Amino acid sequence: MLNTRVCDLFGIRHPVLLGGMASGTTPQLVAAVSNAGGLGIHGVGGRSPTEVQSIAGSVREATQCPFGLNLLLFMAGEDAIQATLEARAPVFSTAWPTAEQDLAPLFARAHATGARVVHMVSTVHEARRAVAAGADAIVAQGSEGGGHVGVMGTFVLVPMVVRAVAPVPVIAAGGIADGAGLAAALMLGADGVLLGTRLLATPESPLPESYRQAICRSDGHDTLLTELPDVVAGSVWPGAYARVLRTGFIQKWLGREGEVRANRAELNRQLQRAREEGDVDNGALLIGQDAGLIDRIRPAASVVEDIVSEAEHLLTTRPARVVSPAAPAPLP
Repeated sequence: MLNTRVCDLFGIRHPVLLGGMASGTTPQLVAAVSNAGGLGIHGVGGRSPTEVQSIAGSVREATQCPFGLNLLLFMAGEDAIQATLEARAPVFSTAWPTAEQDLAPLFARAHATGARVVHMVSTVHEARRAVAAGADAIVAQGSEGGGHVGVMGTFVLVPMVVRAVAPVPVIAAGGIADGAGLAAALMLGADGVLLGTRLLATPESPLPESYRQAICRSDGHDTLLTELPDVVAGSVWPGAYARVLRTGFIQKWLGREGEVRANRAELNRQLQRAREEGDVDNGALLIGQDAGLIDRIRPAASVVEDIVSEAEHLLTTRPARVVSPAAPAPLP
């Protein structure tokens, strides 16, 4: 059985976390991951204080296991922060602060509620900043991931962050969808993994069925990094690009950001309507390159359990296949 510092830190059985995606999580998905032994995290970015309290209450009704709530700090006002802290989730998860935000007082407030603090980064500098501010764990997210990411790949970023913030535990994210990814992350020095795209392709995710099937059809090569969805939404993320599926909508408007800004309200309505109607080609689906590793929709609990089981098998059997036994010492 795998047991890492992340398991001990959060009080979970498996070192597998659900990414706190603002529009990609539901209380049902969060509870399914937590009940399976991982850590479900619900995104609450852009939610009202009443909605935050309702989400936390719904998660607690569905699980007695630890869970987290995630805030996007660049867009989180004091009301949102206070509501999230008052919800008293066991884990306070944060990401994407501006350069001017002071993280230390925020993390201290979270600790005062009894929560553990986990902060997502895309650079070594951000990791050091968060640890200096008191973060209990760091998520190092590579550019292979879906949604908002930086520009450095997971395989390089993770060991760099591990070295930079030791002994604080690091959780790898970006491009991880199976047990081989978990095993590799552990070998890079991480203490667990955070999954996004893989858990969007589950019955519990809030995506329309057609969007889930689009993940299963994707080979990962049909994703790209762009700011287009944020231009449509009228939001400015600090240092992030969005990895999306190359749909007809994305292809049509790439390189036409000036026109997009002039027609932003109508295009935003088009994207919302496409999601409501399950229209993939006219929508914006934020998924990672690891979609190429996903071929079917599976229950979230099965995803967590199978990833851990596969990683355990690989870590147990693979070394014997690639490491030669030491040669016996020569006779005197």
